[in-house]
Amino acid sequence: MKARQARASAGRGTRVAVLGAGSWGTTFAKILADGGADVVVWARRPELAREIQEAKRNSDYLPGVNLPVGLRATSRLDLALDGAEQVYLSVPSQSLRENLKNAEAHLNRNAVIVSLMKGVEKASGRRMSQVIAETLPIDTDRIAVISGPNLALEIAKQQPTAAVVASTSLETAQAVATVARNGYFRSFVNTDVIGTEFGGVLKNLIAVAIGIVDGVGYGENTKASIITRGLVEMTDFAVAYGAQPETLAGLAGLGDLIATSQSPLSRNNTAGRLLGQGYRLPDVVDQMQQTTEGLASVGPVLELAKAKGVEMPIVEQVRQVLAGTLDPKDIAPHLTTDDEPQGERNTDGQAQGGSAVRRAFKRAFDQLRDGGRRAPRDRP
Repeated sequence: MKARQARASAGRGTRVAVLGAGSWGTTFAKILADGGADVVVWARRPELAREIQEAKRNSDYLPGVNLPVGLRATSRLDLALDGAEQVYLSVPSQSLRENLKNAEAHLNRNAVIVSLMKGVEKASGRRMSQVIAETLPIDTDRIAVISGPNLALEIAKQQPTAAVVASTSLETAQAVATVARNGYFRSFVNTDVIGTEFGGVLKNLIAVAIGIVDGVGYGENTKASIITRGLVEMTDFAVAYGAQPETLAGLAGLGDLIATSQSPLSRNNTAGRLLGQGYRLPDVVDQMQQTTEGLASVGPVLELAKAKGVEMPIVEQVRQVLAGTLDPKDIAPHLTTDDEPQGERNTDGQAQGGSAVRRAFKRAFDQLRDGGRRAPRDRP
């Protein structure tokens, strides 16, 4: 109990900047402020910064949500970053590099940089932590990423959930997790940055596929099949790039996949549903008020998969639907690339009658129920 109280008090008063005032950036600023941190949000639009600062609202992205009284906002990068010990990034993945270049001159030289983003850079295929390391003069031990089943509006309404903070430095992950926690938000830690980031990226693509079949009108059997086989694709891909398979069976993989695939609050699910209903990609993009990372990541992910010889039939079919070369109603039957019967390869790469998937569900459940005591990778 004393150790827990010491960790909680350690994060209080920490000077924090959150760059990006969309739904997730604003929600995470609320998480940090409710945990006791001194938080300033940077909003690109002065009128949005003013609304957050004065009215403690963000009516564009979090309608009806009251923000903490102590939460501040500004449209000036220099003021937002002044003295910040931790900087949380929640800007569109495709504009991250440009935003970092603008921010560099104002960053505290010892600041920890934390990515809240779940995408890859289209031009390079780089993960967000790689873009940070390439753009800023910073040691990778001062970079962290956060991922998990985190639908912004639910968390903004203080519905309890959890996430994973990953860094190559366990000390850095623990320092971030100490600040990014409160009564409704629990942070676990690991050192598998690759698995944690790719889990957040790849589940978006599977969520688009789920949205497509939902829009077509298919039922729960179809969606459950795609979620389960999608987890295999996610794990195969991430492990090929150096991730630990256990990470994909935890909050950053399976947990995030379930939340994003099943909820109408998910932008990726919503975009997929519109595609399934017959809308063309340009019309879907026009209807989405915020960036839908899953749509932007399909091409880069498939290029990365090809480079490692990883087959991703579900993601490939999402690409075909986006390109207009596959009718959305035809996406569900094509869950494998082989017409011959196959063994059910689960997340451990072996045919074990579903045992790996059961272990994945059990592990995610244990993390939430037992505070991580049974989770060997994601530690509280």
